Amino acid sequence: MFGGYCECFCWSNQDFYDDDFYLPDPQPFSLPAPLPKWPQGQGFAAGRINLGEIEVAKITKFESVWSCGLLRGKSKGVTFYRPVGIPEGFHCLGYYCQSNDQPLRGYVLVGCDSNARKPEVGHIHDSEVDSPLRKPLNYSLIWSLNSETNGGGGYFWLPNPPEGYKAMGIVVTNNPEEPKVEEVRCVRADLTERCETSNRIISPDSKSSNPFEVWNTRPHRRGMFAKGVSVGTFYCNAYLSSDEVLTDIACLKNLDHSQPAMPNLDQVHALIKHYGPTVFFHPDEDCLPSSVQWFFKNGALLYRDCGQKSEPIDLRGSNLPNGGENDGEFWIDLPVDDAARNDVIAGDLESAELYVHAKPAFGGTFTDIAMWIFCPFNGPATLKIGLMTIPMTKIGQHVGDWEHYTLRVSNFTGELWQVFFSEHSGGRWVDASDLEFIEGNRPVVYSSKHGHASFPHPGTYLQGSTKLGIGVRNDVARSEYYVDSSIKYQLVAAEYLGDGVVTEPCWLQYMREWGPTIVYDSRSEIDKILDHLPFFVRFSVENLVDLFPTELYGEEGPTGPKEKYNWLGDEIC
Repeated sequence: MFGGYCECFCWSNQDFYDDDFYLPDPQPFSLPAPLPKWPQGQGFAAGRINLGEIEVAKITKFESVWSCGLLRGKSKGVTFYRPVGIPEGFHCLGYYCQSNDQPLRGYVLVGCDSNARKPEVGHIHDSEVDSPLRKPLNYSLIWSLNSETNGGGGYFWLPNPPEGYKAMGIVVTNNPEEPKVEEVRCVRADLTERCETSNRIISPDSKSSNPFEVWNTRPHRRGMFAKGVSVGTFYCNAYLSSDEVLTDIACLKNLDHSQPAMPNLDQVHALIKHYGPTVFFHPDEDCLPSSVQWFFKNGALLYRDCGQKSEPIDLRGSNLPNGGENDGEFWIDLPVDDAARNDVIAGDLESAELYVHAKPAFGGTFTDIAMWIFCPFNGPATLKIGLMTIPMTKIGQHVGDWEHYTLRVSNFTGELWQVFFSEHSGGRWVDASDLEFIEGNRPVVYSSKHGHASFPHPGTYLQGSTKLGIGVRNDVARSEYYVDSSIKYQLVAAEYLGDGVVTEPCWLQYMREWGPTIVYDSRSEIDKILDHLPFFVRFSVENLVDLFPTELYGEEGPTGPKEKYNWLGDEIC
């Protein structure tokens, strides 16, 4: 727990300014088209979600409390907001913060005692020891910036909760007067889960004598079965790091195991039809996607042990080993016949479709719609060394390429909130305000040439050392090659709907490798590259190899969607 005001947390006024003249208010963001009327269901898009003893509503309207700008660096500053328009009976849990160089796009949750809203139960007062929500005892001033201009500076207050309760966020004022205890509520500890820092909102210049940082927060444990609910608040302190578990504030926990706010089957299909992206492949792509069934039908072979024997795979994949784990005993490969092999490598765009997995996120307050695409073959990489572009002949090739992107939809409203773009072994979340839309509220996804990684905008993305300009090129652009996932998709899994609602295909239970393990002679090929480089851009082979991603040196046979971490867990950024 923090103590009172501590001068060591203060930045110098030379590091910041709080002149509103330089900080135009960010404008709110709305999706390009109105939301449709979703099919009827239990609690999806109803505006409020019951978490058990606490009912929460999502607030996206704010009033500015204090803004500050950074004199150093490229940041245009940040603004701290107080939620407004809170429904009667609900209480603020913490304030919101975001940078000024993006549209106003965020939320905080407000809560109320769910039993207090039931007439047969009666009102439960804050004074009761076991009430789910209670006022803080008082506040600790954890940071401030004094200013004589624009009506004062910024003052950051941590609520001090009663014993057995947790604070959910920080309160900000523009004067040194301590906030009233009625401003926020703390939550009973058994109704909370641990949270952690995620994206850094403020990072002071390295020359600052008193570093102080502001972070977004998220549940520490995330995934399909995790109960943590993001409140949308921020946290501030000195010397924090990404993914650091916090002790002063927490997130909420969803104890309603029925998850009534999750979309039903009809609503899932409606979401896909409304938001399903169009996936564009590069104009020079020669390793296009196909359906899994087309891959099997056109000669894919199942190998076992030493690989001396193989067998064809039936159209449904019913003769693939079912379940278990990837023990390396089985793998899939291309047809032996050269002509058939080349046909499969090229793929079949006409048959291609997206394979959809719908699952809860953030304790059932969001729905993740993961959309998987299959390419029979991953083409060779293209290297970038300074201004030189060098196509490889074999490095980067492998059989059976699975890639995906994920739509994150708010269960409060049904609004598309973010899209995760899978980029090889990682990826990134992109806010809806930074997406490119093609028709209505349907985003565009760009698939990179040969590698099939997903990106939100056309261009060239470097995988390697961007500082030195050395790595693997990911080139993405629009072309006549595309798949409309709002139409061409198959829902293959939605476990939360219950047994038998969605029939999972046989091939989805195959947990082994979709291609043989390949080891590349990267050093030999890079040696040849070095011979053609000007002297002033040459590196030793060892140094050059170290700058490229590890996938360049060899490829284990890729596994299918169910064997990936994000099938049960959160996306890896």
